[in-house]
Amino acid sequence: MLVVSNNPLVQSHLIREPQHTVAYAPVSFRDLLILVRDKVHQGHVLLTHPLSGSVKPNETLYKSIGMTQQPQAGLCVDSLLLIEEAILAHDRFPPRTREVTPQMDADFQLVDWTLLQSALLSDFARTRGASAGA
Repeated sequence: MLVVSNNPLVQSHLIREPQHTVAYAPVSFRDLLILVRDKVHQGHVLLTHPLSGSVKPNETLYKSIGMTQQPQAGLCVDSLLLIEEAILAHDRFPPRTREVTPQMDADFQLVDWTLLQSALLSDFARTRGASAGA
């Protein structure tokens, strides 16, 4: 899985896992969604929802999104619609104005990492089950 993330905690954890590639970019939440949209235009397919969890886009600074490791032939319209809707949803929320303390920053990173870990474990179980049945 290719993981596009602006979360330094995700980058530090996944750098040691060769089955996943991390495209880390220290950008805003919205800019990360734009990066993912660009990858969808290049043929990558979303494997995780861009707004997973119950965290509103203006409540957190970090997001990690799973995509196919390699671009596919053609454009996945479902992925494009999903990421475009995520960008629109992000833009409907007012910008964050409250100061982020170091503890809040660490908590935001941990929430994002935990959500991604769940997706990675689910992906591992699915691919492991498929290879076991073969």
